[in-house]
Amino acid sequence: MDTGRLIEEIKKGNLDKDFLEIYIDKNKLAYQKQRYIDAIKMYEQYYGLDDVKIFSAPGRSEIGGNHTDHQHGEVLAAAINLDAIGIVKEKSSDEIRVISDKSPELVVSLEDLSIKEEERETTKALIKGVLAGFLEKGYAIGGFQAYITSDVLIGSGVSSSAAFETLIGTILSGLYNKMSVSAVDIAMIGQYAENVYFGKPCGLMDQMACSVGGLVHIDFRNPDNPIVDKVSFDLEKFGYSLCITDTKGSHADLTDEYAAVPEEMKRVANYFGKEVLVDVTMDEMLKEIVEIRKVLSDRCVLRALHFWNENERVKKEVSALKDADIQSFLSTIKDSGNSSYKYLQNVYSNKDISHQNVSLALALSEMFLGEKGVCRVHGGGFAGTIQAFVPNENVKFYQEHMDSVFGKGTCSVLKIRKFGGMQVI
Repeated sequence: MDTGRLIEEIKKGNLDKDFLEIYIDKNKLAYQKQRYIDAIKMYEQYYGLDDVKIFSAPGRSEIGGNHTDHQHGEVLAAAINLDAIGIVKEKSSDEIRVISDKSPELVVSLEDLSIKEEERETTKALIKGVLAGFLEKGYAIGGFQAYITSDVLIGSGVSSSAAFETLIGTILSGLYNKMSVSAVDIAMIGQYAENVYFGKPCGLMDQMACSVGGLVHIDFRNPDNPIVDKVSFDLEKFGYSLCITDTKGSHADLTDEYAAVPEEMKRVANYFGKEVLVDVTMDEMLKEIVEIRKVLSDRCVLRALHFWNENERVKKEVSALKDADIQSFLSTIKDSGNSSYKYLQNVYSNKDISHQNVSLALALSEMFLGEKGVCRVHGGGFAGTIQAFVPNENVKFYQEHMDSVFGKGTCSVLKIRKFGGMQVI
């Protein structure tokens, strides 16, 4: 559909039903309509009037399984109603041109997908990594130009990079593979791009939640063929809201902190001749704990203990949701947060103990909520966001108090989106 007609269709309300199905929250309908119109106009500003397609990929919220995926454990995660959207035109040239929000245009040649050290931790590296991953799995690639905008804020703990990778993969699936690339393959390609090209040793949870959509329980014991089970649960029905607070902590210089978590867990696994902790039992480690403390470290032991217990908590959370037992679910979420703080130790950086945004946000949340809600560190940790499950009648109070400390608009109420990466138009 041409860009001019698209804008008119949105203004007339002809896409309202589609927007509500994707983004759920009727209070955000006007925002989404204007957001799409603005994105289309930005595309026109850079590339002119065109026949275009629109693709979308959501952010994600980790519900359970903090740092378990990279040890081939289990997670519970949800796609959310924040997303990256791309206004896209297929091109016959052997290059991809992308403008993301107000960043300068990136040009990626399909004839040079080599890994370059100077491109580490850049958007260009992610695009090249997805392209290379498609080729490695035998899928077709081709040129396109796109204007991309995202309200999955960078550094907010809801996986802006995974949403971007999923979006690029979904665009390539739609333009050159008849939308036939599975959500699981797109997720695995996204992880490959982030691990190999971008240089971040992440697990697969973020990409899988963004790509698959909905509330999903994922078992990564066989990472080449993860078991994905969609969980049907309506949080609203039980009178609770999912709130995410961006504490505005800096993620700068934290790559080493993130990398140390899987590295130290793997040291324990390696002690037993295994690659990852899922292949070792807690009892095995406890029998050898004296020697392990000597040859490894206490933090390795603590992080391993977190993994085994967190893996079991995921199973309890899934069981509670399927049984509609909201109190057991919330109790397990609280236990997860305590374990991340005390044993996983990913709530603040030891490099900068004077700034503890996440610690403060958790402390204030416990004060503001009392026994009426639960909170935990969200995502990778060390900086960024916390998650809270808040009774609906307390949401306004909680938001106002968190915003008063961390800044207006830092506390968001999220909805679980049923769609992963998709073609909108």
